Amino acid sequence: VLNFMPYIIFINDFKLTMIIVSMVLLPSSTLEVFLIFLENRAEEYYEEFQEFIFHLSAVDLLVCLIPYVQTLLLVFILRCMELKCGQKVIRKDPVFRISPQIQNVPLNPEIHVDEDEDVQAERMRASSALTTSNINENPVIIASCLHKEYAGQRKSCFSKRKKKIAARNISFCVKKGEVLGLLGPNGAGKSSSIRMIAGITKPTGGQVELRVGECKSFLGQQGDGMVKFLGYCPQENVLWPTLTMKEHLEVYATVKGLQKEDAAIVISRYRELCFVLSILGNSPILLLDEPSTGIDPTGQQQIWQAIQAAVKNTEKSVLLTTHYLAEAEALCDRVAIMVSGRLRCIGSIQHLKRKFGKDYILELKVKEPSQVPLIHTEILNLFPQAAQQERFSSLLTFKLPIADVYPLSQAFYKLETVKHNFNLEEYSLSQCTLEKVFLEFFKKPEPENVDEEVDTTMRWKLLSYSDEP
Repeated sequence: VLNFMPYIIFINDFKLTMIIVSMVLLPSSTLEVFLIFLENRAEEYYEEFQEFIFHLSAVDLLVCLIPYVQTLLLVFILRCMELKCGQKVIRKDPVFRISPQIQNVPLNPEIHVDEDEDVQAERMRASSALTTSNINENPVIIASCLHKEYAGQRKSCFSKRKKKIAARNISFCVKKGEVLGLLGPNGAGKSSSIRMIAGITKPTGGQVELRVGECKSFLGQQGDGMVKFLGYCPQENVLWPTLTMKEHLEVYATVKGLQKEDAAIVISRYRELCFVLSILGNSPILLLDEPSTGIDPTGQQQIWQAIQAAVKNTEKSVLLTTHYLAEAEALCDRVAIMVSGRLRCIGSIQHLKRKFGKDYILELKVKEPSQVPLIHTEILNLFPQAAQQERFSSLLTFKLPIADVYPLSQAFYKLETVKHNFNLEEYSLSQCTLEKVFLEFFKKPEPENVDEEVDTTMRWKLLSYSDEP
């Protein structure tokens, strides 16, 4: 109907009022109505004055200006809709060539009373890195006091919205050639933190800076130059449904400035494709949000090997989020445990085991089951505070406090004596596992989140290093 409206208007008498109304109310027919108006006006002048040159009246001039005014108005409306409803991008607007809107994000220097000293030291390190360029470690990724709040759902029409805090003053630095892992269960704030660093989500407070050589990028200022420096693998598969895997690789290779031949690789799963797209182009900064989730053990091993090779060969700075303990132990130089949006501890895995591991685990494998009671008595004599954990026909497991074990040389001397006297097949004395360190932080809920619903279905999954599924 809209396409034939201009012709319907001119079937009977030519009326200027109808022209103006149709041009204003029917934007799709503006051009056709305008051309028909000029044609009819020219015919009228030619019939009356025998010439094609005619003078426009004020009303005619208004009709001529309507298409231009309408174009400017529609462009303005389109821009307003993009700013209000469109997704945030880190590049310049391809149509308007306008850089992303930069807003100053306030710092949020709130410090919890019971905060770990390593977390406080990391916050001071990040704050110093933002103000000082000549520091020894020269971090590439700097996050200082990142804070993110979301508006929660209302329980009723008259109740107030409760704020849901996804990240509480997160601060850390990642230097060149380092892999930092953010560990925690679902809902701990890992993805929110990495999305703020990638520039996808605007933080409520805090500051982020990315440094690559002489190039620096602050939060909200990642322009065209930073796109080639940043590789991002989101938690969800962000792929085009109509493109094949090969076409995805060709598109991303073009964006990264590579030849299509450089993107030749065989991939059989979409999650692996998202990971490959993030490392394509030799980006010095990698943000990996649970890259191996949903992949079989063989595929996980391949992803781990690719990350290790990338860090070893090109000294990439990698920020990795995961809830797989084996993945953290295999890849991360340092780990940070997050609980309810808070950074509870940060450091190397060995440092965390030594600091938060309260006990050692002693396992004894005996040859003669009849000697189990005697061995049990001897262990209690050597380590008075030992607590038996498991007991089988030929296997005993004890938990030893650190005070009974140190010094380690004396502990191993005692165990060697027990092995010789009771003819043990073997024994092992090990530190507390990373899993137990994690569970120590999850025993009690955060004070700020006591009234919130807690997902009790969380289970830790330990991955095997073997290639067999």
